Amino acid sequence: MNVNPSKAAASVEHQGVTVYFCSQGCAAKFRASPEKYAPAKPDATPSHPAARTEPQGEYTCPMHPEIKQMGPGSCPKCGMALEPREVTVEEANPELADMTRRLWISVALAVPMLALMVSAFLPSMPMQHLFSAKVWAWIEFALATPVVLWCGLPFFVRGWQSIIHRSLNMFTLIALGTGTAYFYSVVATVVPQIFPALHRGAGGQVDVYFEPAAVIVALVLLGQVLELRARSQTSGAIRALLGLAPKTAKRLDDKGGEADVPLDQVQVGDRLRVRPGEKVPVDGTVLEGHSSVDESMISGEPIPVEKDKDAKVTAGTVNGTGEFVMRAERVGADTLLSQIVKMVSEAQRSRAPIQRLADRVSAYFVPAVVVSAIVTFAVWYFAGPQPLFAHALVNAVAVLIVACPCALGLATPMAIMVGTGRGARAGILIRNAEALEVFGKVDTLIIDKTGTLTEGKPTLSSVIPQPGIDESGLLQLVASLERSSEHPLAAAIVKGAEAKKLALTNVVGFNSTTGKGVKGTVSGKQVAVGNAELFRDLSVDPAPLLDRAEALRKEGQTVMLVAIDGKAAGIVGVADPIKDSTPDAIRELKAAGLKIIMVTGDNATTAKAVADKLGIEFEADVLPQKKAEVIKARQQNGSVVAMAGDGVNDAPALAQADVGIAMGTGTDVAMEAGGITLLKGDLRGILRARHLSKSTMRNIRENLFFAFVYNAVGIPLAAGVLFPAFGLLLNPMIAAAAMSFSSVSVIGNALRLRTTKL
Repeated sequence: MNVNPSKAAASVEHQGVTVYFCSQGCAAKFRASPEKYAPAKPDATPSHPAARTEPQGEYTCPMHPEIKQMGPGSCPKCGMALEPREVTVEEANPELADMTRRLWISVALAVPMLALMVSAFLPSMPMQHLFSAKVWAWIEFALATPVVLWCGLPFFVRGWQSIIHRSLNMFTLIALGTGTAYFYSVVATVVPQIFPALHRGAGGQVDVYFEPAAVIVALVLLGQVLELRARSQTSGAIRALLGLAPKTAKRLDDKGGEADVPLDQVQVGDRLRVRPGEKVPVDGTVLEGHSSVDESMISGEPIPVEKDKDAKVTAGTVNGTGEFVMRAERVGADTLLSQIVKMVSEAQRSRAPIQRLADRVSAYFVPAVVVSAIVTFAVWYFAGPQPLFAHALVNAVAVLIVACPCALGLATPMAIMVGTGRGARAGILIRNAEALEVFGKVDTLIIDKTGTLTEGKPTLSSVIPQPGIDESGLLQLVASLERSSEHPLAAAIVKGAEAKKLALTNVVGFNSTTGKGVKGTVSGKQVAVGNAELFRDLSVDPAPLLDRAEALRKEGQTVMLVAIDGKAAGIVGVADPIKDSTPDAIRELKAAGLKIIMVTGDNATTAKAVADKLGIEFEADVLPQKKAEVIKARQQNGSVVAMAGDGVNDAPALAQADVGIAMGTGTDVAMEAGGITLLKGDLRGILRARHLSKSTMRNIRENLFFAFVYNAVGIPLAAGVLFPAFGLLLNPMIAAAAMSFSSVSVIGNALRLRTTKL
């Protein structure tokens, strides 16, 4: 029994597939013992390649992503061929192969009938003189029957399914049009005597319409083949990404031996060798060696990135001239490349809000077309010229064929699929179609400071000792103390001291006070590093250091006061430098009409220093949980807000924003919460994403315009509106060609997005 998903009483998830039920009772029985009712899954690894006659896996409809089934087939709602949910490197398409085979057979059989029709318009009518009208009718019957009943069988099956599921679609109209013309012609050929004398010509023969029926099937098949080929190109971006991953990796054993192993056998912790020119097999860290790696597949930038010990490398990127050994840290579905493929696949199956317009129109469109065809038939039969029935039938069939709404349904999903694929190639990952649509309307951009505007990696900026104290000696004592701390600022100080080749010593009695600082004994001296509160706790006067400390804060530095043996000894300043690309990106974003606000948890002095350098507004001392409230307040004032961030603490704000933009250099949590992810972490990617959004939405509006105008013009022409004034009628075969190529034109327009410059 078939159940319309939109009208199902219940649904159950089973082995990754949604099963729909006509009643709650049936659903309860299925839940109790699904293996009793669900067909067994095919063996994923058959013993012989021939054991699998067609691709399996989950398939879904590009226009109705809620439709899912195991293996290929057609959508019960729109009749379109289902596509694999997970794209593979191989481009095998059983639907395309089947439609192509049917197309060539239909062309071979329809061409003689088309030649007979053309002969009738020649002065001598050469072919008509070869046989009588009755014999020609039987010849056409023999030629048209396999074309209509076998080559066109998928259209009749889909048309019937559309009636059963109460979801009328383009195949409803095709089946009605070609079926009516064919079966009328069959009756006229087999038993012409049942027709009134008014409908019979010379010799008592009734006019037949085998040629239009067969040629329409051939033309619709041509349109389907062109459409399926074009649709396969929309997955080209994912297929290209999948092709980036190597098939094998060179794994090293404990004895130094090396062996090529399939990629799916690589485990976390394995040591892998990557030679010059090879692709990095999995995500990991360089253990030894040096090279430059082409990371354009994730950043969009062609300049290779230098990689030394402890540097991160990503699966699918291409190694340069050097060689290195890496440790595998993310394998299989956990690699960034796999996550990109998954995200792009899900985005391509999502639905943009603008799609609702096409859905609402389509729900009423097909019934309206059927009514139009009936009215057309009636008007021509009762008020048209002779032969009445022939004119009425031909024009009604033309209305049914020309009005197929496939172009209308394809307008949005095709543009979304191509647009998200184009973004992936430029390092812009779109999580869903709604984010892509809304982003073009954003007028306010809220940006986190650390890791978004800045590098996110604090560095030692200032060491200012009091008179009589050596700068290197002061830094050596501070770094030795901070080496025992886990604070990110402490790590920056230690790294700065190591860069100066200072020898660090051990600490005795290390103590850390949250929110104040650290203290301990280094080389026999009592050293304390922290803020003024720590100084007061230790009865140390911070006054000699405060003015200089405030000056450094105004420059954007985070300042720590240093005391040695109970006396103020100096200041250490740590800064998170602004990214080189940030100033230019901010200027371009402001030029694009965006209002930019920096929201940070830093103190007002440091935040103001950064904001002033960039010429933007700011809000300081904002706790992580308060960032979402800042965004909500802007939204309540009517702003369409995008939030760009990279940390775990940014996730609530990214979710609250109309569009969350996660910087790919940040945490996985931020990437999960964001609607858009910029893999490179460069703010200029926001401009590229905004341009992609506007280009995609413009493409969708163009597609919808073409589809609406096509039907608005085509239906009246097919109905014969020009006949009274000009004597012009739209032949059903021309209507079929126009219908097929309207769908192909919409897909072709969507494919232009692949070359959009970002």
